[in-house]
Amino acid sequence: MKNIAVILAGGVGSRLGSEKPKQFLEIGGRMVIERTIDAFEKNERIDEIAIVMNPEYVGEMEEIARRNKWKKVSKVLNGGAERYFSTLSAIDAYKDADEVNLIFHDAVRPMVSQTIIEKVTAALEGHDAVGVAVKVTDTIWETDGETIKSIPNRSILRKAQTPQAFRLSVIKEAYRRGLQDPKMCSTDDCGMVMRYMPEEKIFIVEGEERNMKLTYKEDISYIEMLVKFKE
Repeated sequence: MKNIAVILAGGVGSRLGSEKPKQFLEIGGRMVIERTIDAFEKNERIDEIAIVMNPEYVGEMEEIARRNKWKKVSKVLNGGAERYFSTLSAIDAYKDADEVNLIFHDAVRPMVSQTIIEKVTAALEGHDAVGVAVKVTDTIWETDGETIKSIPNRSILRKAQTPQAFRLSVIKEAYRRGLQDPKMCSTDDCGMVMRYMPEEKIFIVEGEERNMKLTYKEDISYIEMLVKFKE
């Protein structure tokens, strides 16, 4: 089964407060998105890479791809205002293909390891939907906004990461059903499959704390430290 990494880079970095999207920030001499794509480019189990961008930056991304001479990058697609529009863009790009695996990963998680990619692609050999998550170490409160309603057992809680990977037919059907729901609300692709295709079990691969998402300014120095340690 062909493994296609879909790098989700449609964000504009509003929470970071930067002029350009955070995936274009440089850390250790390379852009965040370059480090992310490098990880999938060098993994032998990845056959192809598609990048989903904010339309304003598609041309810039194409130039970055040419400069890096990535052999696996085959498509730079237009994303949309909402995260799920980026997933839909990738689904549409491969809708006429034979069955493939789509492996969705946040462009701003540049520290994804080869181990995680290997585990996810291996899990796809026996499962149609795969998520990555780490155990929750803090106590979690469920609140009504002002007071505590309950304290879930943290031993069964997990913090979601990416990649999130699916057979094309599964994620396509989940979104087909979801788009018929006028109250559709999606924060990630596993959530779409869980809600609209409950018959599909989502297998969980153990993630890593360093596979963090660049969201706030404080995250930059931590990722820089991880890069220095790695290199």
